[in-house]
Amino acid sequence: MSLWRGKSPLILASQSSARKMLLVNAGLEFVAVTADIDERGIQAASKLSDPREIGLLLAREKAKAVSAGHPGHFVIGADQTLALGNRLFNKPAGRAQALAQLRDLAGQTHELNSAVAVAQDGRIVFEDVSVARMTMRPMSEAELSAYLDAAGEAVTRSVGAYQLEGLGIHLFERIEGDHFTILGLPLLPLLAYLRSEQLIAV
Repeated sequence: MSLWRGKSPLILASQSSARKMLLVNAGLEFVAVTADIDERGIQAASKLSDPREIGLLLAREKAKAVSAGHPGHFVIGADQTLALGNRLFNKPAGRAQALAQLRDLAGQTHELNSAVAVAQDGRIVFEDVSVARMTMRPMSEAELSAYLDAAGEAVTRSVGAYQLEGLGIHLFERIEGDHFTILGLPLLPLLAYLRSEQLIAV
């Protein structure tokens, strides 16, 4: 049974399996639509350097892009940035880049900034950014290689070369932040907004 009470179907502007799972588990029926935007181009043109602002900008742009083609619908856009100090990370292109990222992150604490924006008729009606602090354990080259061997191509699908809901959990010694933020969708503030608009049943 879906808890969604909106007049039009809810739309998720993402094909992320983790974000889909979070909405499904929360009892929300939705349609997933890919946001066709040039993320790196938008980021470069913005001149922004703050990881939270970049994440929020991209979440907004995804929501607005999909919203433009779906009048009346509430559209959820989301984005996540990973920052080690002032350095931003992107998804690794292959194993070599994944190994390089993991070398830099091992033994360090980095931040995951998860942004969400909701658009309706091309206008942003809600936005939020949540932060999780992730501390990787120190690892030898042999340990990093063993992890990459086990994780396979999945390391190229996530910034930082890990998916915490899978084998990536083995990389960490401490985590500060909620599960939803880590998986890329600040679900609690999103649900609070939807309740405030009487769009969900509980």
